[in-house]
Amino acid sequence: MPPPVDFPPEVGRALVALAWQTIAGRLGLDLPPARRPDPRRLQDPAARERQGVFVTLTIAGRLRGCIGTLSPEEPLVEGVARQAVNAAFNDHRFPPVSSEEFPRLEVEVSVLSEPQALPYAEARELASRLRPGVDGVIIHSGRHSATFLPQVWEQLPRPEDFLAHLCLKAGLSATAWRDSPLAVFTYQVRHFSGHLG
Repeated sequence: MPPPVDFPPEVGRALVALAWQTIAGRLGLDLPPARRPDPRRLQDPAARERQGVFVTLTIAGRLRGCIGTLSPEEPLVEGVARQAVNAAFNDHRFPPVSSEEFPRLEVEVSVLSEPQALPYAEARELASRLRPGVDGVIIHSGRHSATFLPQVWEQLPRPEDFLAHLCLKAGLSATAWRDSPLAVFTYQVRHFSGHLG
């Protein structure tokens, strides 16, 4: 699997346009021709790679939906279309995106590298080994699990805060990362974004 850092930017832009087009189609809307994805870019080998992918939707900088998959289950073109629908209409934290909201949406597509286990001996070592702004993080503890994309470091730049909020997202206590060993994995992303305006 090629590292996301080498992902062609023109293919990334086509994947963003594909997410737009998929959401618009579900809403019964039509995208202007200039905003539609370039079919040639969607045939690029990079767009056919099987990699984890997340689609994040925001309006005026506020989260409006974010869903994806960590595992390389399907080619990116199929994964982006699926996760665009999920982020827009199936994120249980938000009501479905409306036609009125659609023109204000910003879409971000994150292409993930394969997660790698991050071994550590104690909580302090775990916090020190994370790379703010670089690493996406996955935690597992029994039936509980959660992930934050690297972009979340912008809101939570301190590793201790990042880990505390990630534990809360997983349904654990904010101190779970200090109190008991967690299975921790890290990954990196190449992300692309755009809006209709």
